[in-house]
Amino acid sequence: MHCRLFPRALALAVLVAIAATTGAPTATAEAPTPALTRLTATIDAVLADPRLDGAQAGVVVVDTATGKTLYDRNGDRRLVPASNTKLLTSAAALALLGPGHRFGTTVAADGRRGAGLLSGDLYLRGGGDPTMLAADYDRLAAQVAAAGVRVVTGNLVADDTRYDDARLGTDWAWDDEPYYYAAQVSALTVAPDTDYDAGTVVVRAAPAGAAGGRPAVTMTPPNGYLRVDNRAETVATGETSLSFERAHGGNTIVVTGRIAVGAQPASEWVTVWEPTRYAADVFRAALRRHGVRVLGRTVLGRATPADAAPVARHDSMPLAELMVPFLKLSNNGHAEVLTKEIGRVLSGSGTWPAGLAAISEYVADTGMDTGTLRQRDGSGLSRLTMIPPAQFAALLGAVRAEPWFDTWYAALPVAGNPDRAVGGTLRSRMRGTPAANNVHAKTGSLTGASSLSGYVTDADGRLLAFSVVLNNYLAASVKGLEDQIAIALASYSEKGAGGARLAPPTAPEAPRTPAGLECSWVKPATC
Repeated sequence: MHCRLFPRALALAVLVAIAATTGAPTATAEAPTPALTRLTATIDAVLADPRLDGAQAGVVVVDTATGKTLYDRNGDRRLVPASNTKLLTSAAALALLGPGHRFGTTVAADGRRGAGLLSGDLYLRGGGDPTMLAADYDRLAAQVAAAGVRVVTGNLVADDTRYDDARLGTDWAWDDEPYYYAAQVSALTVAPDTDYDAGTVVVRAAPAGAAGGRPAVTMTPPNGYLRVDNRAETVATGETSLSFERAHGGNTIVVTGRIAVGAQPASEWVTVWEPTRYAADVFRAALRRHGVRVLGRTVLGRATPADAAPVARHDSMPLAELMVPFLKLSNNGHAEVLTKEIGRVLSGSGTWPAGLAAISEYVADTGMDTGTLRQRDGSGLSRLTMIPPAQFAALLGAVRAEPWFDTWYAALPVAGNPDRAVGGTLRSRMRGTPAANNVHAKTGSLTGASSLSGYVTDADGRLLAFSVVLNNYLAASVKGLEDQIAIALASYSEKGAGGARLAPPTAPEAPRTPAGLECSWVKPATC
């Protein structure tokens, strides 16, 4: 268990102010100013949109400098927050693991060594690194070769014992399992590119040179672990309609549909079944390229002996740097790895229950009332997670006192910034408005659940914390309503004569994504 003390004053002030707004009378309550009255009317008008008929809406806005609640609608209502859950996970990770925390992947030899021969087993030990690429495994293999190992008489042992073997969250929808935002979690895994979606492979199909031929299908990284069943067809003309499917429990990717001659190749990120063996396959191939032969089998799940001799090592980027792809791109796998890593570091148990218990303890220390919420995973993919908007506002206010706050704030998506590494999941939203390059906030999307929680600087220069959580709507998207609230907050002024007024975004409301999905989850070229 950890023992830390955090400044509670601001978070407690936020909660007291919220309590006053939600119905508890106080003798010191101030009458709202005309500007605040206009702001309240603006947000009320947004929430009266017909798209929210019969839905649940919770909105809280707080002045972070004073803790004063500027707006509260159902702030104490428990709602499904989707990826806003990552605010708790990321803050706890920075606090409990530290911004400098790194994940290590090592190779060790267990047996006698001499004249290029290892008479024993070679261990590939995973440290949970979700950013391991095929190139990193290649560098590990090069280190093994440079250490003089040429033949391993025993097995290649893939050690993923840093975490437990629970690969999927218990509450996750079964039909999400093939899609990369619900990849299996392992302490030893591979990501195909620098989005770092560990436990996935990118499948690419390019048209044949003539109609009637099979498209050319390749995988990144190349591997011998997954098999492609190519049933697709190249046609003379028409729109691309390719599908890439992997059945539960297997690693055969079935490619179906059509692609026209001369069309741009189509790609899809697909999860693998058992990422530990996938990583071992990629590493074993790298060893062969560097002239190292392993005569034995690939064995999973055995712990590296304590006296095994170190041969090679790769360390990940520091956690402060990992926060960027994690939060900007709403990477679910990073959230789950960090949850298990927190459990491992704090209690010696790399499990969801251990990690979630530690996250709960941390956010309670910041002033969140954990008796009013339930967190079931690190990412928000579970629909059993329920968090009131007021508690998000409390966390957002409290963590401003943390030494790592600037790192965390910069890692949040920035509204309307077209640079994917800056704007992230907000890069297409609120462009050309006072909220653009102003709002730093975490997005959240599930079918029927949408959220936006973070910070906005108002027209007077005050940093406001806000949380908008919308549930149980039937519309294809309610992102535009979140944007209107954020724009109104960016326009809010107590000094100017106009005050806040409704200012719908000038950019298209929604990215070109299927209803209920994060822009990052479907990886369009523009979003």
